[in-house]
Amino acid sequence: MENDKLSPTSLAFIALANEYCQLVENSADHGRENMVVSLLKLLPRIYITVVDLEPSLEYFDSFISQSLDEPAYDVVRSNLSALMGEDDVYLEVFVEDMKYSETPIATSISENLADLYQEFYNLVASLRDLNTEEQREILGMCKENFVEYWGQTLCNVLRALHSLSVTHRDYYENF
Repeated sequence: MENDKLSPTSLAFIALANEYCQLVENSADHGRENMVVSLLKLLPRIYITVVDLEPSLEYFDSFISQSLDEPAYDVVRSNLSALMGEDDVYLEVFVEDMKYSETPIATSISENLADLYQEFYNLVASLRDLNTEEQREILGMCKENFVEYWGQTLCNVLRALHSLSVTHRDYYENF
């Protein structure tokens, strides 16, 4: 690999992160069925691609900036919650607090999707105007964040979306 180019996997991941952001930003333009089907197609591709990213072993001056502010996050989460309606909340077993709880813990599809949006939005915003080496570092940090945090979030919401699509079997007609 040449030092002045990102790998095809890195480029694919950036494109998928951007595609996810656009999908979520325009969620109001989609019906719930179309949104669920689109997410069921996109989220596994993101997972596979980030697993294939090269880890960055050294971080220098680069960092993933927190570009998305709280009001923008809340708008995205609110739009997704309205879209998911009564099916937004689901029981979660892969939460740290579940170990210590005797009652089920509920979470929401909209919050999980908004958390992923925040991660990808900040990633894409951070990559702008950086040289290739700095972009590799940012992508390495993103992969580390995937392992530590958002990979589980992606799997959890994918499971909830799958369950929703099985409940509404007519969703499969759009696959």
